Amino acid sequence: MRVKLFDTTLRDGTQREGVSLTTEDKIRIARELDALGVDYIEAGFPASNPKDMEFFEGFDASELDHARLVAFTRARRPGGRADEDPAVTLLPRLSAPVACIVAKSWKMHVEKVLRTTPEENLESIRDTVRYLANAGKEVIFDAEHYFDGFRDDPEHALAVLRAAADAGATTLVLCDTNGGTLPTELKAAVERTVEEFSGYPDVEVGIHTHNDAGCGVANAIVAIEAGATHVQGTINGVGERCGNCDLVTTIANLQLKMGLEVLDDERLAKLTGTSNYVSELMNLTPDTHRPYVGRSAFAHKGGLHVDGITQDPSTYEHVAPEVVGNVRRTPVGELSGKNSIRQKAEELGIEAGDVTGILSAIKQREYEGYHYEAADASLALLIGRTAGEDRPLFELETFRIISEKRAGGETTTEATIKLLVKGQRVISTAEGNGPVNALDKALREAIGPHYPELREIHLSNYKVRILDEHRATAATTRVLIDSTDGKRVWGAVGVGENIIEASWQALVDGLEYGVSAAVTSHKG
Repeated sequence: MRVKLFDTTLRDGTQREGVSLTTEDKIRIARELDALGVDYIEAGFPASNPKDMEFFEGFDASELDHARLVAFTRARRPGGRADEDPAVTLLPRLSAPVACIVAKSWKMHVEKVLRTTPEENLESIRDTVRYLANAGKEVIFDAEHYFDGFRDDPEHALAVLRAAADAGATTLVLCDTNGGTLPTELKAAVERTVEEFSGYPDVEVGIHTHNDAGCGVANAIVAIEAGATHVQGTINGVGERCGNCDLVTTIANLQLKMGLEVLDDERLAKLTGTSNYVSELMNLTPDTHRPYVGRSAFAHKGGLHVDGITQDPSTYEHVAPEVVGNVRRTPVGELSGKNSIRQKAEELGIEAGDVTGILSAIKQREYEGYHYEAADASLALLIGRTAGEDRPLFELETFRIISEKRAGGETTTEATIKLLVKGQRVISTAEGNGPVNALDKALREAIGPHYPELREIHLSNYKVRILDEHRATAATTRVLIDSTDGKRVWGAVGVGENIIEASWQALVDGLEYGVSAAVTSHKG
């Protein structure tokens, strides 16, 4: 059975609180979704806001290689005419070949929200679908609040779908708009609906779920089991309130668990990259524990687990990470065993050496407050130092930080560093918008001429955590700094009662690891 994928990240997904995409963002995401291989891309509601209208007027649907572009609208107003309703009549002049129409299927909404009769609601649906179908559009019909309406009056809910199908809609989408229906009830309703429309050979049934009860993906899966052949969702489940059905997880489940035809293997391997790409453009921190594509989805920390995957990955992995574009990771910490250290060293491309000594050092350092799961750079350096292979970039003599608040309210920070670089004493001073920024600038100025690799390395993230809050301002601080060379990202950690000292440790580890990795790469 072929299941069609309908992505509504650019319409329903943008209703997530805190998300705002530019027109250019939407264009870039649309192209990424097309490359992934979804069948439909619903890009917005052009009658609702200028930004969506700008997208549809500026983006040519023929630029998509695989997907069909969809424009969203509502059914015409009660008592009106489709050919006179501006929210409907603008769709025929857009390049999007597909129109998605939403209308009420719950009688309570018809009477209390639309303030009209069920009969007029049905006529509104027929008129709108017929108008757009006659204009040459493929029409997808979204039955809003379908499962609430079906629970309340199944015959009316089915009549709504029948009105759309008879007028020319080719896909009838059952929407769990409130997101509160549980899988057992939803599956029974879908089965009944699919049976009712078995006599319509050119009409398929689709599913659109929300995650308010935590069942968005589960409901999509049981709907497919019940006979739906079209599934709607968003990348990473973004959407209003608790979000929509996560299309990423749904795709993986349909193909890898149910054996259904969804994407070819090459496109399936794009899932992780697509997930991260959309998060980045939406300015959302990726959930590291997201199924299939999260950074921790295939991370094995416990010693027994690492032992198991060393023998056979299927002992603790339900699928191979590479099929969805992810990678296996081995975070290490105080609960790790020797095999974890060996596996992690191999992952980092270094020799493990004295595994017992490394494990002892890690446990002691974690007792002091260090944390290596997100600090591969510091861990790699710790392993090297334990093996006697410490090759620091410089020897520190002193550093000094001065913060000054100037007239007009501006505050600046100045850092002065004295150190030895390859036998030469160097003094460097730099200003920054804070102590870490100033230290970073002064350090780069001092050692940059000796290590040109630093030009490609930049700080990308800075996090501070207080470890023992009860000590107030005397508390121990843990600092995590992420660095990148534009191709890879690595983390480094520092710990101390002085936040500047902790930041210095993480800063130096991150730069030292980056330079070392760059030198090794160039030699390779």
